[in-house]
Amino acid sequence: MAGKNLKPEELYRHLKELAEKMNIIVCEQSFKKAGIPVKSGLCKIRGQDYFIMNKDLPIRKKNTLLTECLNQFSHEEVFILPAIRELF
Repeated sequence: MAGKNLKPEELYRHLKELAEKMNIIVCEQSFKKAGIPVKSGLCKIRGQDYFIMNKDLPIRKKNTLLTECLNQFSHEEVFILPAIRELF
């Protein structure tokens, strides 16, 4: 598995840092009280990219969702740790 030398929490921290370098703000919100089915995902507000993450998800699911999001963007000009680069 890519990133195998990192604990899931470390991987998530590095993915969030990478998102920040790519000008994507990661916000964690609890959707329990929303009353409607809400999914984590990317949105744009006033020209700024945000990834809204359900903070109640398991850490491995958070890693998968954030990796899928970041993989949609160009990241060639950003330094990425080798353990993280393997995910892309």
